[in-house]
Amino acid sequence: MKRSVKLATAVAGAVVIGGTLAAGPVIAAANDGPGASGGTTSQSAQPGPQQGGPGMGRGHGMGQGMENRQGQGMGTRDGSCLAAGSVTAEQGTLTEAQKKTLVWAAEEEKLAHDLYTAFGEKYDVRVFDRIAQPETNHLEAVRTLLDRYDVADPTTGKAAGEFTDKTIQATYDRLLAQGEKNEDGALKAGVTVETEDIEALTKAIDAIDDAPDAKQVYENLLAGSERHLAAFNRWLG
Repeated sequence: MKRSVKLATAVAGAVVIGGTLAAGPVIAAANDGPGASGGTTSQSAQPGPQQGGPGMGRGHGMGQGMENRQGQGMGTRDGSCLAAGSVTAEQGTLTEAQKKTLVWAAEEEKLAHDLYTAFGEKYDVRVFDRIAQPETNHLEAVRTLLDRYDVADPTTGKAAGEFTDKTIQATYDRLLAQGEKNEDGALKAGVTVETEDIEALTKAIDAIDDAPDAKQVYENLLAGSERHLAAFNRWLG
């Protein structure tokens, strides 16, 4: 059954209430395609100020489900996506260039969520819904960093498929058009998104010296991107 995944500010054990994240354990899990077995990883939420909206923090961790393109075969769970309250590393300092990377990260995670949600509504391919779902947590984690470092959130007030950065908008439009042609085109669009994210996040991690919290988020995003890329490639294969 086709289903739409909507952005949410509530995650298991961590809920944004009146702009403040309530503390609690966070376990975010989502099937993202055929893969190997493993357990889910949980992290404790940490209270702190947080702007509302979709969340980011590509996690690393697994679980199991059974499915392939026809609904049978092995499935994986993305079980340790950082939600906003589980950004536990200490705040440091970011350069202006690194703050711009945060802005990019917010829009890039919104792009992934909006693109996969659109494809999930069009095709009966569960990998899209189940990767779009943890993107909610991904964006929340980046929003935590934006708030900590007093950087304006570029995704505020933007509807699905709308972006502040013109280059990201053009990328979204191009990949959406590619994916709307056929199912394989949509899966290949996912491969493109995750491949480019891996390259950019690797550079962002290497550039960070004095911001443990930003490094924590980016490392989790990178791990999640690697898992999501593998999931899309399995479905294509």
